[in-house]
Amino acid sequence: MKSNHIPLSLKIAYTLMVAAIVPAYWVGYGPANFLWSSDIALLVTVVALWREQRLLAGTMALVALLPDGVWTLDYLLHLIAGHDLLGLNATGYMFDATRPRWLRALSLFHIVLPGVLAFLVWRLGYDRRALPAATLLAWAVLPLSYWISDVERNINWVHGLGADHVTLLPGGWHVLAMMVLLPLLVYLPTHLLLARLCPRPR
Repeated sequence: MKSNHIPLSLKIAYTLMVAAIVPAYWVGYGPANFLWSSDIALLVTVVALWREQRLLAGTMALVALLPDGVWTLDYLLHLIAGHDLLGLNATGYMFDATRPRWLRALSLFHIVLPGVLAFLVWRLGYDRRALPAATLLAWAVLPLSYWISDVERNINWVHGLGADHVTLLPGGWHVLAMMVLLPLLVYLPTHLLLARLCPRPR
């Protein structure tokens, strides 16, 4: 059946953006960089857009809405005031002159992604199964990130929060804590908000 939920122009524009980011990130940061939860959401949202798949859209909304919203606030505050929002230096790399400016500019997708996902779940409806789906995804990705990335790369902050690796727990205990706290403190509040504000799927 043909659907007109999502404008074709949005699908094409978003896909072109991702098509530009993927090869640049692959060369600039390496394939392991795509384990970042925001990068996973960036890629999966392409599928959610074209298939107009509400479960995928809802799951990626839980994964990215709050973290990317905080990233955007952190970046803007860093840009305007010269310091970061939470003391974690989450967007400090955006001001690192040793990195190519064009490569840093591609990370501005963090500003675009929440708006696209919010629009998707509003138009398609929010699937309540997104909460367990996002939780299972985190339980798979966090241990894998810990196994693949070193302390310097610190993918998904599995070696400590932020660029400064802030943690009160050693090694794998930090990962286990994240596997519990991420669904409780990030996914669950977003789930409750979307379940209240967005229409139910038909």
